[in-house]
Amino acid sequence: MTRKPIRFWLIGLLSIFILLASGCGGETAVSPTSTPQAAATAEAATAVSQAIILTDALGNTVELAGPAQRIVSLAPSNTEILFAIGAENQVVGRDSVSDFPEAALAVADIGGGFGELAVETILSLNPDLVLAADITPPEQIKALTDVGLTVYALPNPTDLPGMFANLQTVARLTGREAETAALVADLEARVTAVTEAVASVTTEPLVFYEIDGTDPNAPWTTGPGTFVDTLINMSGGRNVGAVLDGPWAPLSIEELLSQNPDIILLGDYTWGGVTPEDVAARESWNGLTAVQTGAVHTFDDNTVSRPGPRLVDGLEAMARELHPELFQQ
Repeated sequence: MTRKPIRFWLIGLLSIFILLASGCGGETAVSPTSTPQAAATAEAATAVSQAIILTDALGNTVELAGPAQRIVSLAPSNTEILFAIGAENQVVGRDSVSDFPEAALAVADIGGGFGELAVETILSLNPDLVLAADITPPEQIKALTDVGLTVYALPNPTDLPGMFANLQTVARLTGREAETAALVADLEARVTAVTEAVASVTTEPLVFYEIDGTDPNAPWTTGPGTFVDTLINMSGGRNVGAVLDGPWAPLSIEELLSQNPDIILLGDYTWGGVTPEDVAARESWNGLTAVQTGAVHTFDDNTVSRPGPRLVDGLEAMARELHPELFQQ
């Protein structure tokens, strides 16, 4: 920009001084009122500043005129995120599996989960945002966009920073940035407390996490790349399922006996009601160290399988199971 000569600034100041001086002895100057055109321009500028434009996990550009006020959640992790960041009053619909927190059960059930979505019900709720997830079938997302609904698909996080990023994304979509910043700071502090507590452990127990023991000779467990694997490692343990080629697969009884875990955690207690007594009654399992020492425990699988803020609850619970001596009150 070209700098104006000083004389122009002096002339301007002098002109202002003359106007002020003349105004002291006469009528009070009246500021011009805003014109309709100026008001419209200001309103448009405000609308632009409030617009939210984000790219979702499917690569789709999603635009909202402002923070969403009527939200339908298609996954329990999404529902838990929305309630945790203070957007519970903006949730008008949730999938059938969303059962936490308890207040979520009072929200309209729109199906989904393991069944079909009730598209008619969703439309009747007049949502300005449908929040999908990695587990939402593509055909369901298409069915919703085909009827003109705005759908944002959250990515499936593979670590805690990824989960925190999802919280911040939902915060932008809902206008809950301040609440979410405080929540994330608290969650990060809790994670740090666990990792610092287990940093000094010299013995890492071998852990078998069961997700389906219907066939005792080939129980399903979780392998590398899952939150269960991540949280076991962060809690100062070693995952029996680390030998698997994929995230979830059955493990042979021979492999289980060979590794001989120190601790068995029953994630299938949450959905299948499997208890330590059930495990002790299994043929061939009574030779396992965990069974002999009574180190078979039920575990809330929802805290490690739903990629929401309760993953930190899962980390803390996992650490207490693996190293109870570090977390005695």
